[in-house]
Amino acid sequence: ENWVLALLSLVTAVVVSMKAKGLLKLIPIFCGIVVGYLAAWLFYDLDLSGVRDAAWIGLPQFVFPKFSWEPVLFMIPVAIAPVIEHIGDIYVVNTVTGKDFVKDPGLHRTLLGDGLACFCAGLLGGPPVTTYSEVTGAMSLTKITNPQVIRIAAISAILFSVIGKISALLRSIPSAVLGGIMLLLFGTIACAGIGNLVNNCIDLSRTRNIIIVSLTLTVGIGGAAFNWGDFSLSGIGLAALVGVVLNLMEIVTVWLLYTVTILIKYRHYFVEENLLVKYPSVSLSFMIETSQYLHPLY
Repeated sequence: ENWVLALLSLVTAVVVSMKAKGLLKLIPIFCGIVVGYLAAWLFYDLDLSGVRDAAWIGLPQFVFPKFSWEPVLFMIPVAIAPVIEHIGDIYVVNTVTGKDFVKDPGLHRTLLGDGLACFCAGLLGGPPVTTYSEVTGAMSLTKITNPQVIRIAAISAILFSVIGKISALLRSIPSAVLGGIMLLLFGTIACAGIGNLVNNCIDLSRTRNIIIVSLTLTVGIGGAAFNWGDFSLSGIGLAALVGVVLNLMEIVTVWLLYTVTILIKYRHYFVEENLLVKYPSVSLSFMIETSQYLHPLY
């Protein structure tokens, strides 16, 4: 839309992140947005009517929740994407902070917290909430990982949301400015993900791994979208789903091939002795256990 503003915001954030010192080095994203916003105000037609008309105090519209099976059934497949994104964000945060949040407090607790937050937002009449990979990118740039700082930021965001003027000011930020910042944030997320692969000794010389990584990155960064009626999935959620499906496809396909090989090799016991009919559970367990020993992925 406006590459001048986008590049100005991006360059500012990069320069501050690399060259600034002290407190300024901790807020490169904020500096990029401020410089881009001022440039839009001075040299372009920035619409501030929403800020002038906004009330100083603006409380959200609280509504009483209604239960219906239709949206519940519709949201079940949609929920898969944020769950995958949540797990990916936790692993990236592990890399950024140098801690293992998968073990402590554990994915079951982080997912529970994510679900409770979404549940509370719905009770208060707000939109569903989830983990945002952009925040992970900001953590990578600023190196601020102290939970106390994150809590203060969360409380500040809640307080700012009820101040109408500030909410209107944030909404007036040009999309080009945000786009320039997002170029840096999403690139940082991708680099953190690749670093996570390297730290876990993933062999990127294998064709299988190259295909999975390349397709996942292309779908996530290239703007691919899956639309089916009113349902739409794109960005990191779609990329995460593609990565999971590709991994499962290979595992399931190879397991089936090895299972068929076992059936052919031991057809005398399974067919002529009719063991599949006499002892189906034992026969199935034998095929699974044998395929695990034969399959190199296990």
